[in-house]
Amino acid sequence: MRILITGGAGCLGSNLIEHWLPQGHEIFVIDNFATGKREVVPEVPGLAVKEGSIVDQALVDACFARFQPEVVIHAAAAYKDPDDWVEDSRTNVIGSAHVARAAKACGARRLINFQTALCYGRPQQLPIPASHPTAPFTSYGITKTAGEQFMLLSGVPTLSLRIANVTGPRLAIGPIPSFYKRLKAGQSCFCSDTSRDFLDMADFLAFMDVAIQPDAPTGVYNIASGEAHSIKEIFDLVTDYLGLGGREVPVVPPAADDVPVVSLDASETLKAFGWQARVGFAETIRRQLDWYEKYGISDVFSHLKAPTQTK
Repeated sequence: MRILITGGAGCLGSNLIEHWLPQGHEIFVIDNFATGKREVVPEVPGLAVKEGSIVDQALVDACFARFQPEVVIHAAAAYKDPDDWVEDSRTNVIGSAHVARAAKACGARRLINFQTALCYGRPQQLPIPASHPTAPFTSYGITKTAGEQFMLLSGVPTLSLRIANVTGPRLAIGPIPSFYKRLKAGQSCFCSDTSRDFLDMADFLAFMDVAIQPDAPTGVYNIASGEAHSIKEIFDLVTDYLGLGGREVPVVPPAADDVPVVSLDASETLKAFGWQARVGFAETIRRQLDWYEKYGISDVFSHLKAPTQTK
């Protein structure tokens, strides 16, 4: 199968490559390496890489025309700076439109879009069903939601996935790498009083094996464990893992641009795909920390802002 992955040097994309190449799939990656790492997509048989941005329509069109993908995985996204609305719009909206048009033009038979759970905004019910109205209020959420609409408008059979916080090799965003890196360095931490849905990479990859099949369903689905766990729970698991158990940590209220609780209802995904998460929360965190112990962390990106100091 010929699979084109935008953002293939990122966490999800690179794990998909490592998972699919041994199965004999041919893979083409487009990545500008703003957050992904060039070394995770080396020159190996079955893998071709083009450095560049999906904002560049000529580049996108040329790559699609050259490779003629059967399946397109749209994982590229701008998220480093929550205040850079223009860059988010360029990549997540205009870039997505370019990918959607190119997929249609080359006759791709399947388009799989990676969407953020931030598209739901502040949820009206928990866990959040995929039918929940979208109401994003951050730059990333707003632009990713607009990009998703272009995917669904493409005319290519499209599967858009509202994805929980996937953990696994090369994860460089969020509380797990932040806590691990800071605690190892003897630095202080804080926890936002929020809860999130975490999904182990093994469960994500098992779903994607089903998702790329020609007869798999299309539409919008949640990919998640369906459980919400607090950021403080993660801190406690990290401190226990590092032998620092019982350490006190400030727990601060959610920021104005944050959501207190996000858990996604994946029951419709189970009905449609026969898939559900199988790795438990504590094991998910332990696996992630084992990976950091073996390979370390290069960069940590986080939308969390330090709490305002009060006198």
